[in-house]
Amino acid sequence: MKHVKDVIDYRCEDTVSGKYTGKHVGIAVLDTGIVPHPDLRDRIRGFKDCVGGRGRMYDDNGHGTHVTGILGGNGRMSRGLHAGMAPEADLVSVKVLDARGEGTVDGILRGIQWLLENWRAYDIRVVNMSVGANLGLEDEKGKELEQAAEQLWDAGLVVVASAGNYGPGEGTVSVPGTSKKIITVGSSDITVSHGVKKVSYYSGCGPTHECVVKPDVVAPGDQIISCNSRFGIKRQKPYTVKSGSSMATPVVSGAAALLLSKYSDMSNVEVKLRLRESCKRMEESQGWGRISIPEFLGSRRLS
Repeated sequence: MKHVKDVIDYRCEDTVSGKYTGKHVGIAVLDTGIVPHPDLRDRIRGFKDCVGGRGRMYDDNGHGTHVTGILGGNGRMSRGLHAGMAPEADLVSVKVLDARGEGTVDGILRGIQWLLENWRAYDIRVVNMSVGANLGLEDEKGKELEQAAEQLWDAGLVVVASAGNYGPGEGTVSVPGTSKKIITVGSSDITVSHGVKKVSYYSGCGPTHECVVKPDVVAPGDQIISCNSRFGIKRQKPYTVKSGSSMATPVVSGAAALLLSKYSDMSNVEVKLRLRESCKRMEESQGWGRISIPEFLGSRRLS
């Protein structure tokens, strides 16, 4: 099992000092929802339910709370040990997946439309989409979802989506991770653990239908410790472990929030270029390589 900070060389000088923690950066998470976990509750600024239409926050699956913990948990219940990437970021949860972690393209589109209408009100700079659809190359709904994600990007938001878990064959990246504009994240782990069983590399791989190399970047996604949505119910512990490209995606989203807390005027294009320049190329990695937080947050500003 892995702590987010340890597996990505997070402890560079700037983050140890607490200077850059994602403070004042709003992050939207499209997922299964969120619960007021102690590591998150003081910074949850908004909740929109595009599945059940409820007004009160909830997460009937647990995936969304876990992802949000990786992205922005402050580690309160572990004295900082299990803190996420941007522990002071403002959080907005948009529920687009149901209790089984499943959803429809229309549901995700409703969530994206809500963000397009409300991102300024919540000062959202980063959108994390650990969701995706395994759709055919000519599927109209797939094109619609890809274009909607690109609308968020065109609005100036840093949009980060998972590559999905349908790999490792070619052309297995989930929509909207197929978009050439947004940042697509795969898992850097070659094997993943399910109890004592090991399975082969699963992260979605390109090229896409437009012959674009994807994912753009990889990050750790196997056996990641983060917030448990069922904490407090029948003696459930505050943290749980999950694996997948969904867990790798908030590592990159959180890193983007840290960078924006350092350079508040940086554009989404600049964030993407900086990510490309700072990755560590590995033999087994796709795209630009594995994210390196110290280099990504380094002192040099792109000209």
